[in-house]
Amino acid sequence: MTETVTTPTVRAPAAPPALGPLGLLTVLLGASLPLVDFFIVNVALPTIGTDLHAGEAVLELVVAGYGVAYAVLLVLGGRLGDLFGRRRLFLGGMAAFGLTSLACGLSPDAWSLVAARVAQGASAAAMLPQVLATIQAATEGPRRARAMSLYGATAGLSMVAGQILGGVLVAADIAGSGWRSVFLVNVPVVVVGLVLAARAVPETRSARPEPVDGVGTVLLALSLLTLLVPLTEGRAAGWPLWTWLSLAAFPGVASAFYAVERRADRQGRTPLVPPSLFALRSLRRGLVLMVPFSIGFSGFMFVIAVALQRGAGLGPVPAGLALAPMAVAFLFVSLAGPRLVARHGARVVTFGSLVQGVGLVLIVLAAWRDWPDLGLVELLPGAAVAGAGQALQLPVVMRIVLSEVPSARAGVGGGVMVTTQQSALALGVATLGTLFLSLVPGHGMRDALVATLLVQLAGVVLTGLLSLRLPRRVG
Repeated sequence: MTETVTTPTVRAPAAPPALGPLGLLTVLLGASLPLVDFFIVNVALPTIGTDLHAGEAVLELVVAGYGVAYAVLLVLGGRLGDLFGRRRLFLGGMAAFGLTSLACGLSPDAWSLVAARVAQGASAAAMLPQVLATIQAATEGPRRARAMSLYGATAGLSMVAGQILGGVLVAADIAGSGWRSVFLVNVPVVVVGLVLAARAVPETRSARPEPVDGVGTVLLALSLLTLLVPLTEGRAAGWPLWTWLSLAAFPGVASAFYAVERRADRQGRTPLVPPSLFALRSLRRGLVLMVPFSIGFSGFMFVIAVALQRGAGLGPVPAGLALAPMAVAFLFVSLAGPRLVARHGARVVTFGSLVQGVGLVLIVLAAWRDWPDLGLVELLPGAAVAGAGQALQLPVVMRIVLSEVPSARAGVGGGVMVTTQQSALALGVATLGTLFLSLVPGHGMRDALVATLLVQLAGVVLTGLLSLRLPRRVG
């Protein structure tokens, strides 16, 4: 009698979930919403102030409340996605973003709007890190490179388009909604996004999720708050004592955060921001470059909106459309970015900073020569050239930053990158915006604008020099 030997069935390891074209479109839609909303209020602020009888300090909180809450909670949002599932956090964050946008649009007074904006920023922080983490975990090879390039292009285009869209919506005054439409427009977009995400975005999470680092979360929040709040509110509030005390506390709190995270890393635990992550040269050098780039980007957008409306006397639509050449150039040049990177590597970033610098010089010359008759025609050459230069930098730098981050740490890596970017965007409004508004009373709008743009030009030069230290090959 022959004995039958049964061989146990060996199951092949499950293939990682794939992010298809519709899923990629959906997460990119989610990525665009927080960035559009950071900039969309710039051209709406004068109308908001008039309608809600809000002073300058409160209006700055409408911008700063969103930006600070967004920056403070981004890394935590990435960690929660690793822990509970990125698709789940993406859906929850997007739904909350829609509800808080509705609350912003229906706000009866200025302080209600500030509170709703803070909640909106927190919702964005839950949603956005899941985009990068999902791309990292559910794509690979050329598909990941293409997806990261599209993410970078979406980020840059959203920042410019937000300001243009804000002007158009305020002027359109849809059903008498006025400035409220800049927030209410998010609601139908979120509904569409939720339907698509439920169907097309795969669920991913870290294979070895770690519990939330409570101490690290609190210290990171305190670090960012002690830096960003006084810088964004200081000038409008008259630089009271608390702003200086807060800035003085920042180095100590930041040092404590680093010490706690380093100790946790050495003990084998996973801190909120693992210092070992910065051993990746591509991530470390890319983040350093992203700081001056983002400061200049947001500072320029804020300053040009104020200068065109208050100084050149343009309405919301002309002020917004004056940046249309920048958006168009950014879109088309960013589409060519992946091919240029494949051929020339990170040197594309260096060339992009040179092109952006030329564009800024053209804008400075236009402001000096044509003021106060500054609009779409006068800004067109400089804005288009600057937009092309930005398109050669931002998508490539984002791709470089995350190129070596392992999939298991995709949420943390994405959270760190977007926190750096968002903090720098808030710093740009605070520093360049404060410089510009401080110069206006003594030197006039034109000279203040020119001086601020020249400071930004110095930042572009710094970006170009830092780009020489990037890894030549882009993974």
